Amino acid sequence: MNSTKRFLRTATAAITAAVLPINFAPAIAAQPPAPVVVPTYADLADLSDSARIVVRAEVRKIAPVEPARARGVRPGWARYYIEARTQALIRGDKPLGQSLRYLVDMQPDARGKPPAIKKKAVLLFATSAQGPAGDLQLAAPDAQILWSAETEAKLRAVLAALVAPDAAPSVTRVREAIHVPGNLAGEGETQFFLETAKHSAASITVQHRPGAAPAWGASFSEVAALVGSPPQRDTLAWYRLACFLPNRLPSGVNLSEGAGSRAQAEADYRMVLGELGTCTRTRS
Repeated sequence: MNSTKRFLRTATAAITAAVLPINFAPAIAAQPPAPVVVPTYADLADLSDSARIVVRAEVRKIAPVEPARARGVRPGWARYYIEARTQALIRGDKPLGQSLRYLVDMQPDARGKPPAIKKKAVLLFATSAQGPAGDLQLAAPDAQILWSAETEAKLRAVLAALVAPDAAPSVTRVREAIHVPGNLAGEGETQFFLETAKHSAASITVQHRPGAAPAWGASFSEVAALVGSPPQRDTLAWYRLACFLPNRLPSGVNLSEGAGSRAQAEADYRMVLGELGTCTRTRS
């Protein structure tokens, strides 16, 4: 019992520190629960990118945390203490014990009761695991999703892409945009140079040929982009672009000479965003 109390104090402090900057309002009465949704590629990539440990576990016990001790919970949600049994370590450099415990934020059911996840399998995304009791610190307050074979298969593909030698790094901003017209009418090339978290090379190239639709590609290395083969949806390269590029070119990055070239760079950027499509997330 004492170890559980210590865990609750420590985990509550950690999760409060993680969510307080978001400035959620205090928890209020339970809202009708949202329907069960299948996590998107972006959901899985968001959680996986920040988690050192990914585990499949079966929930064995669930108990609400007193509201006074659950600071920073979003409106209509509640914080729960969970005890679970390890089923499989999907990502992690150290073995986990059979028993796990953690705090997670979830939406109560229509009666204000905990969600019916007891004896169900879940996927957990954590930054650390400590002690013989398997105390997990989740990567986000809601870093738990219901397990399904389909979701785990998608998750494993995401994790494999993240650790691949040529994994696309996180894009932090658009550094420069330059359009250079060609010698023929309708000919030209636009390049967008991106800054990444690893300070490595990354760019998008759009080519214009007379009588042909614009073609584009992206590169996350010093090698020029393969124009005509843009990243496919639900791949790591697509995620890095679709989910993190700004909706418009930032002020001051369009270095093209002349009003016409600057307008073409703007148009090409909008075209790229349109072809990437919407980055859909189910987590708020």
